[in-house]
Amino acid sequence: MISFVKDVQVVLEKKKLQQVKARVALVLDITGSMRPYYKNGTVQKVVERILAVASQFDDDQTLDVWVYDHRFSRLPSVTEQDFENYVNRAILENAAVEKFGRNDEPLVMRDIIAKYTQEEPSSLPTYITFINDGGVKKGANEAGDSVQKLIIESATKPLFWQFVGIGNADFGVLKKLDTIEGRFVDNANFFQIDNIDTISNAALYDLLLNEFPLWLEEAKQKGVLA
Repeated sequence: MISFVKDVQVVLEKKKLQQVKARVALVLDITGSMRPYYKNGTVQKVVERILAVASQFDDDQTLDVWVYDHRFSRLPSVTEQDFENYVNRAILENAAVEKFGRNDEPLVMRDIIAKYTQEEPSSLPTYITFINDGGVKKGANEAGDSVQKLIIESATKPLFWQFVGIGNADFGVLKKLDTIEGRFVDNANFFQIDNIDTISNAALYDLLLNEFPLWLEEAKQKGVLA
C-alpha cells in the first residue's frame, strides 16, 4: 500500500494535482466474466491501487465502492485501516451481494449520481473509477437509462467518470465517449488495458489521472465547480 501511495504522489506532482480535494469512488464489474479476476486477487489489488488515490484526494482518506452486474450493491467504504482482505470480506463472502450476472451499467450509474448529487451533495468534485471487462449494455435499460444518457445528464454535476476496460472484449459505447454530443462539459474518459496485473503503478496512475485535470479546468470555467 505504501508503494502505491508513493507512485500516486509522483503522478499528482507531475500533473499539478497535489492540492486537489475530491471524493473518490470505485465501481467494480462483477458480471460472470469477471469471476477469475475476483478469485485470483486482481480485484483486491485494484481496490488497493485506487485507495491510494483516495488517500491523497479525500479529506477522510476513504474510498466509496460499488459492485454491479444487472443489479448493484453499495459496499462499505474502505480505508487504509481496513483494506486487507476487503474483496473476500465485503464481496465474495457477503451473501447479500449479487454476483456474476449480466451487464447493466446504467443501473449503478444512476445510483452513483443519486448518492453524490441528491443524498450527499457537495461542492467538491467526485472522481469515479469504473472498472469493466466488456459486454457493456447496449441501449437503454428497463428504467430508460443508457450509459450515454447518464453521461450527458451528469455533465452539469461535479462528477468525473474514468472508465477502465480490462482485457480484449468489446467495450461498445465506452470507446465512443469522446464523440458523445450534447454535454455541458467533457466529463468522461476511457482507456483499455490488456492486463491490469502487469501494468506498472506509474503507468496506471498516469492513465487514470490524464483527463481529470482537463475536466477540473473546464468544470471551473463553466461553473460546475466553484
